[in-house]
Amino acid sequence: MEPSTKFEGKFEGKSEQRPAIGVERLSKSLGGQQIIADVSFEIAAGEMLVVLGPSGSGKTTLLRIIAGLEQPDAGEIYLNGKLGRLLPPQKRGLGVVFQEHALFQRKTAEQNVAFGLEARKLTRAEIERTVEKMLDLVNLREHRKKYPSQLSGGQRQRVALARALAFRPTAMLFDEPFSALDAVTRLELRREIRSLLREMDIPALFITHDQEEALELADRIIVLNKGRIEQIGAPFDVYNRPRNEFVATFLGAANVLLGRWVEGKVAIGRIRLKAPPDAPLFSERQLVKMIFRPEDVVLNFQPQLLDTPYVLGRAVIEDVSYIGHSERLVARLMLWAQPRVIGAEAAPIARDAQRQRALSLADDSQADGFPIVITRNKWDATDMELEIGDLVVVGLKGYRVLPHYPLRSETGAKAQQI
Repeated sequence: MEPSTKFEGKFEGKSEQRPAIGVERLSKSLGGQQIIADVSFEIAAGEMLVVLGPSGSGKTTLLRIIAGLEQPDAGEIYLNGKLGRLLPPQKRGLGVVFQEHALFQRKTAEQNVAFGLEARKLTRAEIERTVEKMLDLVNLREHRKKYPSQLSGGQRQRVALARALAFRPTAMLFDEPFSALDAVTRLELRREIRSLLREMDIPALFITHDQEEALELADRIIVLNKGRIEQIGAPFDVYNRPRNEFVATFLGAANVLLGRWVEGKVAIGRIRLKAPPDAPLFSERQLVKMIFRPEDVVLNFQPQLLDTPYVLGRAVIEDVSYIGHSERLVARLMLWAQPRVIGAEAAPIARDAQRQRALSLADDSQADGFPIVITRNKWDATDMELEIGDLVVVGLKGYRVLPHYPLRSETGAKAQQI
């Protein structure tokens, strides 16, 4: 069976349209190091797919292979259902926008936009009409006679976008196009580009390491790590249902606590939490990870006032800071230690806390509890003002529980023996 037939068959019954771009089991190594490892995904017609990952994860190499600027060691690329791996870049029908713009410094904005059209030997009337339309689309009509050195970073990126769109590509590829821009321009431009691509119904692949950018742009997100796909899905699902600790901690902030599965509950220190509804099945006393976002935390001064299904117990506020739209707290959970008690009860409680620590930890690095990060909106922060040293009760609106596989490099404090 021909590869193209095999690929097309995978989409029967799913959609009347073939994927704009299909990547099947793509691999690439450089200097003996694997950069891309068995990567497969599709980009549907009109879809915006964002590949998110840290530096060195293989994002740019993946884009360059799709664009035809590099060849893979294995795997295939499909463009609208047809084999594309052996096609030269100019025959793939893809528009590419890079971080560095790659504009001709001695050509004006309109001349840069016209360059690709001239290379395709369009008539002068067609070129002028298309350039006019593209400059209108990116709001650069009044800057058409300016050279790149006379334009701002955002304007130069708009010229690069107009040039890529001018020959009506079947899909767009963006390699961290906003990373060199200031925060305000970056926000403005990515919203403009998203709106423009939707209006023109052009599918796109965005490469970025910016989590906020990925969440705002994407219809779906691929989280790439060391050349492998860790998770692919809608932004809401990837953020709220991370498949593993890497996804949880890379896409936004996350708190990770290590415990054991005991009688259908998550045991962490002296805390026993009922499992969330989506928890998988674990073996008795299996090591697990409890993952929750800073905004999933609810605080109060009394446990009976917590309107949450999960109560983690008491904590001491260690840091309070404001980050504009919200308040950021660091609190130390008393998973083993007890609140300070004065008087006759202090000795037995101290002995009990010491005994629990001995059972729970391989060393004493977390003997006084575990720090977590909490964010609260300004209304919650105003209703319940907190200072360093305040004692609070911590509840959760929800959390994820995943299996934990300790590595040899992890210390006892990381993989707590609970």
